[in-house]
Amino acid sequence: MQTLSRWLMLGCCLLILAVPSLAQEEATEPLIFGMVLVGFRDDNGWSQAHYEAGVYLEETLGATMFLYENYNEASALEFGITLQEIVDDFVRNGVQAIFLTSDAFQDETITVATLYPDVAFIHISGDSVLLGEAPPNVSNLMGQMEWPTFVQGCAAAVTTQTGRIGYLGPLINGETRRLASSAYLGARYCYEQYRPQEATPLIFEVQWVGFWFFIPGFTEDPVALTEALYDNGADVVIAGIDTPVPLEVAYNRFQAGETVFATAYDARKPCIERSEVCLGAAYYDWREVYAEILTSVANGTWQQTWEWRAPDWNHFTDPNGGSIVGFRFGDALTGRGRRQVVEFVSDLRDYGRNEFVPSSFPLWQGYLAYQDGSLLAEDDELVNILDVWYLPQLLAGMQGESFP
Repeated sequence: MQTLSRWLMLGCCLLILAVPSLAQEEATEPLIFGMVLVGFRDDNGWSQAHYEAGVYLEETLGATMFLYENYNEASALEFGITLQEIVDDFVRNGVQAIFLTSDAFQDETITVATLYPDVAFIHISGDSVLLGEAPPNVSNLMGQMEWPTFVQGCAAAVTTQTGRIGYLGPLINGETRRLASSAYLGARYCYEQYRPQEATPLIFEVQWVGFWFFIPGFTEDPVALTEALYDNGADVVIAGIDTPVPLEVAYNRFQAGETVFATAYDARKPCIERSEVCLGAAYYDWREVYAEILTSVANGTWQQTWEWRAPDWNHFTDPNGGSIVGFRFGDALTGRGRRQVVEFVSDLRDYGRNEFVPSSFPLWQGYLAYQDGSLLAEDDELVNILDVWYLPQLLAGMQGESFP
């Protein structure tokens, strides 16, 4: 791996839209790829999951990785760096494909990719291909995190004793609204399904940090927000940001004698490190899909796609990974609650494997309304998967802001 310094550089459903592949002169050339991380490689979350996939490519394919970490709006201003400067340096080093790991990179990716038509740009979580705005050497990729997020919500619902669940979210956009809402739908379903005797209505409160992780002077403090969720009566906080802050706060409170829990997000490891309070981890595993992509670039079969990849249900709860998204059960989820979540996962698996199910997610079914009371879906009506992708508000029944 070659790391490029920030200071020295001048550094259920599968929908695919495809166009002709990039030409590759020599399939036997060394595999050289670049990766731009929105955070740091050791963040115990989103960026680390991507970085570990890059290391996997080096180890299994003999590839060489050029890495630029912590590229985001705040760091770009601080260090005076642009995506074009990063990519220029990558290309000078022979990079053939670049993984760009934030939807915030979308506009810059479109601009820079036009300058290097022979380089494959794989933009994680964007939709420029879907919108017809991307040049032919840009693809979009995302995993359907909605499935494990349902399970986060379910695990919280069967565990809470106060009837209050907190959700710590990053910034507010279509992606984060749909993930927070999926957690709510999973929680609401399991609260009603497995705790019908519960007299206390479920309260689901969302707090937003302002970005995917804490940047002093740029975002809210996620520790303070998590503390506030617990102080407001929540005894479970669902993580939706790139770092495991809710687990750390829950663990500190547990050490002080409180009975509180949390979930992990993006990566599996934090749930192991804070097993006393972790109900489970909704995680990404980019290793296999990155290997597929880089191999296709090398052999000249790579094609532009917009792909929102569904789980591999054979590995969805595999503690070793293997599915682009999955759920790792935490040690703090025990007894009857654990059995109930296992049953819930089985139902999700049946839905996801059913080839006759239309383009939709389970639980995204009417009657559903938005926070402002407007209709999303009539009774029993399924919400189209792209309407979930572009979710304009949080759902009715959730507490928290829907707009930045």
